[in-house]
Amino acid sequence: MNPEHATDGQANALQPNQRNYYLHDVPLDEALDAWYAALKVSDLLSPRGVETISVVDALGRVTAEPVWAKISSPHYHAAAMDGYAVRAEATHGATETSPKQLTIGSDALPVDTGDPLPEGMNAVIMIENTQRVAISDGEEEGEAIEILAASAPWQYVRPMGEDMVATELVLPANHKLRPADLGAIAGSGHAEVTVYRRPRVAIQPTGTELVQAGAPLKPGDIIEYNSIMLGAQAEEAGCDVTRLPIVADKYETIRDAVVAALADHDLVAINAGSSAGSEDYTSAIVQEVGALQVHGIAIRPGHPVILGTACTNGIGKALVGIPGYPVSAAVTFDRIILPLLYRWQGMQPPVPPQVEATLTRKTLSPMGEDEFMRVTVGRVGERIVATPLGRGAGVIMSLVKADGMVTIPRFSEGHNANDSLTVDLHRSLESIDRTIVAIGSHDMALDLLADTLRQGHPELTLSSAHVGSMGGLLALQRGEAHFAGAHLLDPESGAYNIDYIQRLLTPHGVKGVLLSFVEREQGLIVQRGNPKGVETLSDLLRDDVAFVNRQRGAGTRVLLDYELKRQAINPRQIQGYARQEYTHLAVAAAVKSGAADCGLGILGAARALDLDFVPLLQERYDLVIPVDYFESNLLAPLLAIISNPDSGFAQRVLSMGGYQTSQMGQVLAEF
Repeated sequence: MNPEHATDGQANALQPNQRNYYLHDVPLDEALDAWYAALKVSDLLSPRGVETISVVDALGRVTAEPVWAKISSPHYHAAAMDGYAVRAEATHGATETSPKQLTIGSDALPVDTGDPLPEGMNAVIMIENTQRVAISDGEEEGEAIEILAASAPWQYVRPMGEDMVATELVLPANHKLRPADLGAIAGSGHAEVTVYRRPRVAIQPTGTELVQAGAPLKPGDIIEYNSIMLGAQAEEAGCDVTRLPIVADKYETIRDAVVAALADHDLVAINAGSSAGSEDYTSAIVQEVGALQVHGIAIRPGHPVILGTACTNGIGKALVGIPGYPVSAAVTFDRIILPLLYRWQGMQPPVPPQVEATLTRKTLSPMGEDEFMRVTVGRVGERIVATPLGRGAGVIMSLVKADGMVTIPRFSEGHNANDSLTVDLHRSLESIDRTIVAIGSHDMALDLLADTLRQGHPELTLSSAHVGSMGGLLALQRGEAHFAGAHLLDPESGAYNIDYIQRLLTPHGVKGVLLSFVEREQGLIVQRGNPKGVETLSDLLRDDVAFVNRQRGAGTRVLLDYELKRQAINPRQIQGYARQEYTHLAVAAAVKSGAADCGLGILGAARALDLDFVPLLQERYDLVIPVDYFESNLLAPLLAIISNPDSGFAQRVLSMGGYQTSQMGQVLAEF
C-alpha cells in the first residue's frame, strides 16, 4: 500500500491481528465483515452525497430528506363536479313531489369541476340533477334550476387541504420515488426534490486477449462483454456507469487507469486479473493504490474476488477485483457489490421471490465453499421442479437460461434427487406456472419450437434441459417434466422409443402418447473440407483421428454403440470415445475448435458452425408426453404449432437441413 494514497483510517484498516487475505478460502460472511469494517473506517457505508433535481427526472431516485407540503392541495375550496354552486340551506325542502327552484346568478352559480367555490356557497349540485326553467317576476325574465332533492353542506366540494395540508409530511427520507410520489411532490408545491446522488461506478476491463464486441476475431481473441454485463447490473441498481476502454495486461497501464478512474468514481471494478497467474496484477495494484482487505472467498463461482478500499483527495472509494469468467463476474457483482451500491442510495437490495422446489437430479458440491447453482424451474403437476444447469464459471448461457439460483451452503456435499430446496427466482412465480418443462435429448428443432411458441404466445416459456433420451424418460417416470425428447433405438426390435417406454414408463403407471416430431440424419461432423478423409465409422479406428462422443444415455450414444456392435468395432480402440459432450452443438464446437476431428451428430449442428457432414444413418426423434399434459391447456398452444402445417414451424425445421417432417404431429402410439 502506498501511504500517499491512504488516509489514517485506511492505514489502520488492517490491524496486526488481521489477515491480508491472498487467495484464501475465506468464508463469505467473514470476507464481507472484513471489507465492511474497512468501508466503515473510510466512511464508505453512507450514501455518496445528495443533489436537488427536477421532480420530472426523479423517478426511481431515493429521497435524501423528508418532503413537506409547501401548500395545501387543493389550496382553495373546489367544485368536485360540473353543476351549480349553491347554499345548502337554500335547498332544504326540495323533493320529487315538491321541487324547488333556485335562481341562476344569485341562488345558483354555474361551476365546472375544479373551479373555485364562489364566496357564500357551500355545496354543488350535479348538472344532471337539475332542470333549467324560465322564470318571471312580472317585470324581468330569468332562468332558474329546478331541483328534486336537498343538498348537504359540502356535497360535491373538495375542501381546501382535502388531499394535503401545508406543512404536512408528504414523503419521508429514504423513500424510492414512484410515479404517484412525483405527482404528490409537485402537488404539494415543489418543482424539485433532494435525493441521494447516484453512485458513480467505473468498470475497467483488462486483458491483452480482449477485443471489442463486433471486431474481427482470430484464434486467441476473447470478446469483452463483462463490462457490458456488469455495467448493466450497476445501471439497473440506479448507478451512473462508465465502461472504460480495455487495457492490456501491463501493470503500470492498469494501475494508471485505475488511479485515473478513482478520481471521479465512487467504486472502481477491475475485471479479470484477480487470480494468481503471472499476469494477474489486480491484488498488487489494489495494495499499491489503496488497501486490500480480501483476496479469495470460499464461494463458487467467484472464488478469486478482491475487495479493497482507496482514497482520493481525502474521499474514500471502493476498489474491487472481479473474476474474468462471466458467471463468476456476474454472481460476485450481484451478491457482493450490488448490496453496497443500494446502500449508497439509502435502499435495501431487492429481495427475490422464493419458492420451494424439488431437485430433479443429484448434485455434488465442493466442501468448504458456498455454491450458487443455476437452475431452471417449472411446475409439473402439483410439484415445482428445479433442474440444474451447467455449472462452469465460463458458461454465460447458464445465466441466460436460469429461472433461479440455489445456494448450497459450505460443508454441504450437495443434494440428492427429490430433495426439497429453496430457489431464489429470477422471474415471477406466475411465469413459472406458465413454463413448459422439457427434459431429455437435445435437438435444435426444440430451440426453434421455443422461439415459435414465444412469438405466438409471449406469456409461455419452453424450458429445455439436455440430459439425454434415457434421462428424459426417467424424468417422466419421476413426474419431473411435461414431455421428453427421445431417439432411443432398440437393438432387438429396430424400433425407436416404444420399447424403452414400455420398460421405463409403463411399469410405473405412466400413461401417455408417443408423438412424431422429426426424422433426422445422423452422421459424422467433420472439419471443413474433411481433411482427415473420415467417411465411415471404421475410420474412427485410425490413430490420426480424434473422436468426440455424446454422454451415456443420449440417443446418439445408443445409436453409435448399436452400430459399432453391428459392425464389430471395438469402442476401446476409438481415440476420444470416452470424451463426452451433452449436445449436438457442443460436439460441433469441439470439431470446430480442433479439439476433435469428428463426432457423431446431426446436419443442423454441422451447418450452424460451418462444418462438413458425412451422412450415415436416419433416425426418429419423437416427443414422449404423459396423457395428462397432452390434454392440458398448458401444452395446447405448443401442440398446435407442431400439428398445424400453417404455423410455419415445419418449414423452419426443414430449412436447417437434414430433417424430414412428413409425420410431424402424428400420434405414433399410446401407452
